Amino acid sequence: MLGVAGTFDLTALGYARIAVVSPALRVADVQFNAEATVEALGQLDPSTALAIFPELGLTGYTCGDLYRQPTLLDAARHALGAVAVATQAGAAVIVGLPLMVRDRLFNVAAFCADGLIRGVVPKRYLPNRSEFYDDRWFTRPSGTEPDMIRVNGTDVPFGIDLLFEVGEMVVGIEICEDLWTVAPPSGPLALAGANVIANPSASPELLGKAEYRRSLVTQQSARCLAAYAYAGAGPGESTMDVVYGGHSLIAENGSVLAETTRFQFGTQTAVADVDLGRLTHERLNNSSFAADAIAPMRRIACPPRVVAKSTTLLRQLDRLPFVPDDESQRARHCEEIFAIQAAGLAKRLRHTTAERIVIGVSGGLDSTLALLVAARSFDSLGLSREQILAVTMPGFGTTDRTYRNALGLMAELGVDRREIAITAAVRQHFSDIGHDESTHDIAYENSQARERTQILMDLANEVGGFVVGTGDLSEAALGWMTFNGDHMSMYHVNIGVPKTLVRYLVTWAADAQFDGETRRILHDIFDTPITPELLPLDNGALAQKTEDTVGPYELHDFFLFHAIRGGARPAKVFALATLAFSDSYDDAMILRWLRTFWSRFISQQFKRSAMPDGPKVGSVALSPRGDWRMPSDASPALWLAEIDALDT
Repeated sequence: MLGVAGTFDLTALGYARIAVVSPALRVADVQFNAEATVEALGQLDPSTALAIFPELGLTGYTCGDLYRQPTLLDAARHALGAVAVATQAGAAVIVGLPLMVRDRLFNVAAFCADGLIRGVVPKRYLPNRSEFYDDRWFTRPSGTEPDMIRVNGTDVPFGIDLLFEVGEMVVGIEICEDLWTVAPPSGPLALAGANVIANPSASPELLGKAEYRRSLVTQQSARCLAAYAYAGAGPGESTMDVVYGGHSLIAENGSVLAETTRFQFGTQTAVADVDLGRLTHERLNNSSFAADAIAPMRRIACPPRVVAKSTTLLRQLDRLPFVPDDESQRARHCEEIFAIQAAGLAKRLRHTTAERIVIGVSGGLDSTLALLVAARSFDSLGLSREQILAVTMPGFGTTDRTYRNALGLMAELGVDRREIAITAAVRQHFSDIGHDESTHDIAYENSQARERTQILMDLANEVGGFVVGTGDLSEAALGWMTFNGDHMSMYHVNIGVPKTLVRYLVTWAADAQFDGETRRILHDIFDTPITPELLPLDNGALAQKTEDTVGPYELHDFFLFHAIRGGARPAKVFALATLAFSDSYDDAMILRWLRTFWSRFISQQFKRSAMPDGPKVGSVALSPRGDWRMPSDASPALWLAEIDALDT
């Protein structure tokens, strides 16, 4: 999918580059406004597929009774032709103007592509309050208007039932006030297939209005499972009574991708790459969307434009998609996740009437998080932490560092603690099954994991409690667990948390909830290499690091997010990973671990199918009872073949 020198095809990857433009403007100076529009088009990146300009942008929104002057109306209609011609070598365009249809004046948005006017959409809702007097000049569409109108000698589709297809991008149009109504037209447009909603607008600025406008656009993009591109009129409009700021923004499914700076007299443009593939995936997953009735719409097919390849992606691309970059937001997320985990465990305690739990503590990240969550759950229920039985079980690969941290953390948290070495029991098991201890194979490793689980289960029976599991979402995705070993518990408290986020949760807890020795131990656990500690030490040092065997968790969490949350195929995930990790991994390394991810993700489903209960905390979850249902005997051949094709 990648091309020469790191270029890639936006269209092939399922993206559409969209621009919202607030151009320089002079009220009623149609020639100036048309030239500014064409000039702004010419300055767009050649990868841009669609550009949206403000409401009545060819004349200016604030022309007042000049809208009754044929000189202005004729000039706007002819200027539309000039803008359409400019699309022969550029992006498709949505531009606003006043247009006469059968002796009635409509406030319209015209869609132009490939040098032609492809269709005209009238504004449905005409505000007539405060500073707005749209009803004074314009006509509300009643449904009796002709389906086709003649514009500059060409028959053009006209109506509120138009959708415009440009390749995979399907564009629906609503104009300014349409968005602010109780039932915006964008809802039916989206249900009929529009994955991009364009809104040419002229919304004046008032104290607090920009924030409210941003909220409206963002929320409507989420409700419609669509991209929403809003182009606002700028400060060139008349300031006789109000001021226009040129607020333009692009949102996608509830998130703002790009936004202009307000109150700038020059042309302001915001550009973003909209992920059409992800929007399709969201709609496929949303049964409410599929169940809604679809209003009949006319689809206007426009020739798909061959856009230039790009070396950049104009949207935020996080290396750690599960971990917010902003520190304050990350802290809020950690607190929320911690609360969800603790509430889930507390509910299970109340339901079972158990007042004790058993948890294995290794001195690693996952068991540390589970123990911290358990402590909060018991605190919230008014139960003594001494009713938490924390067990550390040193074995062949246990290091002094993890051993000391496990014991130290248990002591600092004030839980009931026990140390049970497993080496003698495992050696007896090797003898029982005739396994050579010097053969460090899967039986050697899994025997230790199952011995630890047996100890925890039997202790739970002994104290009248249940076992709390410690494995995380990333391990579940990769099947990096021993079946009926650490794979099993009575409640899987970390199962919704990916590994990259586990690290930050432990750090957040250290800094937000503890000080002194507890904080020091938690930070040292954060710095400890990830390992199952199942192979003997090499002169006291670790001989086994998980990421050396299965791959970097930052890559696997990236793959997991984009493949499962976004529905991205391997070629797209690979292209995104090469952008996000260009300074850390070469293409061959990314392909290697992407192959590992898909191979393990599909082949290890049998472990997830038998997972215990546990709380979902984010938008990616793999519970076989909830978010992810897949046969355990599915084949990864299709995904691996696509990855192999990339490696050529």
